[in-house]
Amino acid sequence: MKKPTWIPNKEIIQRSNIFKMMRKHHFSSYVDFWSWSVKNKKQFWSETVENLGIKFSKDYTDILDTSEGIENAKWLFNAKMNIVDSCFQNLDDAVAVYFQKPNKSIQKVTQRELENLVNQIANSFADFDVNSGDTIAIDLPMTLESVAIYLGAIKSGIKVATVADSFTPNEIAIRLKITNPKLVFTQDVMQRAGKNLPLYQKVIDAKASKIVVISTEENPVSLRKQDLFWTDFLSENKEFTSVKQSPEETITILFSSGTTGEPKAIPWNHTTPIKSASDGYYHQDIHQNDVVCWPTNLGWMMGPWLVFAALINKASIALYYDAPLTPDFGKFIQDSKTTMLGVIPSIVKHWKNTSCMESFDWNSIKCFSSTGEVSNPSEMEYLMNLAGNKPVIEYCGGTEIGGGYVTSTVVQPNIPSVFSTQALGGEFVLLNDENEVSDKGELFLIPPIMGLSTKLLNRNHHEVYYKDTPKYKSKLRRHGDELIRLENGYYRTLGRVDDAMNLGGIKVSATQIEAVINTLDFVKECAAIAVAPKDGGPSLLVVFYVEKPNEFSTNERLKSSQKIVRNEINPLFKVSDLVKIDILPRTASNKVMRRKLRDNYIIK
Repeated sequence: MKKPTWIPNKEIIQRSNIFKMMRKHHFSSYVDFWSWSVKNKKQFWSETVENLGIKFSKDYTDILDTSEGIENAKWLFNAKMNIVDSCFQNLDDAVAVYFQKPNKSIQKVTQRELENLVNQIANSFADFDVNSGDTIAIDLPMTLESVAIYLGAIKSGIKVATVADSFTPNEIAIRLKITNPKLVFTQDVMQRAGKNLPLYQKVIDAKASKIVVISTEENPVSLRKQDLFWTDFLSENKEFTSVKQSPEETITILFSSGTTGEPKAIPWNHTTPIKSASDGYYHQDIHQNDVVCWPTNLGWMMGPWLVFAALINKASIALYYDAPLTPDFGKFIQDSKTTMLGVIPSIVKHWKNTSCMESFDWNSIKCFSSTGEVSNPSEMEYLMNLAGNKPVIEYCGGTEIGGGYVTSTVVQPNIPSVFSTQALGGEFVLLNDENEVSDKGELFLIPPIMGLSTKLLNRNHHEVYYKDTPKYKSKLRRHGDELIRLENGYYRTLGRVDDAMNLGGIKVSATQIEAVINTLDFVKECAAIAVAPKDGGPSLLVVFYVEKPNEFSTNERLKSSQKIVRNEINPLFKVSDLVKIDILPRTASNKVMRRKLRDNYIIK
């Protein structure tokens, strides 16, 4: 077991949000505080709601109601609220958003300016017959406009389906079909590394019915007759009173791949952002007027997480409009005085290989946070040293959780690529293949936990998360990750036990990969797996296939598989290896034994 590479001093501990709660309840040990938070969930979450300043138009009668069972737990029972009201609690002239467009200087937006824009957007919907209870979709990079559209819709009582800007038209179309939005917001093109990538055209190809287009080019694109430009959508009215709803009302529809081809449509309600903000408050230790940067997108849960974790905690959001891979991004972090920088390990690997961030002063950073895929310890140590040895809060959770289930803190010694604790207010158990409690095994959540989903739009929620889960002293909820608990009580993730995989921080099902590979002329059948390197780091996509007679060379086959995955699923995915096999290993029930393929695969 590696020794800690960062140990908090007394000043850091006593300044932390965790310490405030420990002092209030007279805990001398963080472990005791965590234990109290899960044994006294109602009190913990009630005090957390108070710490975050969550606003209500009608107060809750009970913080948690489980009269319909823990599968259907209702938080903030009987309350009326709109979570956006809790996003504007700082001073009017406090900076809410820092942003930088390609080849431009940093710009600032105050809380009052952001709220005015949000209100303008909220007032605009009714003019286009979009009303409370309807759905819009956002297919945009993480920009000032996307944040404001997101908040404006929720403030209006409108549901938001979020679509990642990297998706192909086919993947966009699937999400639009599930959610049927009245309007889709996008922009003409997206600039990345000096290239203009089409966005509006992709949304057209996905057969969106009506699109609002934000222009980024000097010469506006030609619109379809039913579409309109952003400037023609936006109202001038800057006053709007939020639509108050039950905490159970859907505010966001996010998508997460499971073990079948169609992605799960996961609704977030007004309570889910409280989990995001709680994790940000305790684990990433976000304080008023901090600056939080996390290169992400509203189509992934870390996009909404960033919005709520920053704004509810009265911090600023830092948005960089290009890929975070060049020195320009490093200068943005320096000049915005970012205090908490979130990453996926693939980005850090690039920084280390190119040394592109080493000339900048990142001393404003108080901590990093890493999520999305397994990290490499040497790369995380490198990251820590870019800011003068600051801790990395390893963070693992899920879209259906609204945050993390295992993470780290700034009050415990920090070991790269290792989690120091289960998330506050939540609990899980590890079970081995015999369903016995173990230090290594499949992770099962112990509900109720604030943020856990209670429904899916296109699946049976009980069957996905609860059906046939092992017996325990309380009902268990399936998640699909495998963890090991180390001798010091810390945790390390071992990847997935189901058919899902994380590729570059993006969750996708193996069956989605297999469905497109199976259309290739030389493939009879195939199985896709994600293989984690022994020294840690991002997983590699490996495809095993049974051959159909053909004339393709080995190199042609690999290139064909890479091209079809890139074009049909996601341009960020890369098939690292294509392995010919005589027969796929299967169980007696004919299920492909992907774990056996993973265990036997040797990385070249």
